[in-house]
Amino acid sequence: MDAEAQDSFREFVEHRSSALLKTAVLLSGGDRHTAEDLLQNALIKAAGRWHRIDEPEAYVRQILYRQQISRWRLKWPRRELSVAEPPEAGAGPDSSSDAELRLVMRGALARLTARQRTVLVLRYFEDLPEADVARILGCSVGTVRSTTHRSLARLRTLAPELTALDPAERPQPSRDYSPVEVRP
Repeated sequence: MDAEAQDSFREFVEHRSSALLKTAVLLSGGDRHTAEDLLQNALIKAAGRWHRIDEPEAYVRQILYRQQISRWRLKWPRRELSVAEPPEAGAGPDSSSDAELRLVMRGALARLTARQRTVLVLRYFEDLPEADVARILGCSVGTVRSTTHRSLARLRTLAPELTALDPAERPQPSRDYSPVEVRP
């Protein structure tokens, strides 16, 4: 790698590594150490081809996804996260702070299978359409849809307090445009 490419790579890592690490943390189920390893391996692979990459962030994200897929296809048993009981649901969405909800979400995501977690991260965190998720995971769109459906159902079971955040359960404003106070 020449000096110009090294500078370009360093600048990319400096500016985009925190966003890429967030994705890696979500893909690894909240395990920061595994996420750091995942990102480091992706950056090493990208560095070797840096002069041929047109869109570096998309390329590194693709490596992250593929490495995560490889991890959950391994034949030996995977580590499981053991927790006692799921936290009790609060009185409502106002009783929990944002930090508590993030912790509940992280814990619930960690208890999903790696495949379920990956599909949810790609669909909702990365905001990719089903066709793109299917292409990345090497499966059909129907598989993505069914996995998403089962993953969300499992997430609701693991963390029932998150269902209060479901837009379908929030009160809808009146359609008659009269001044009515609506409380979320």
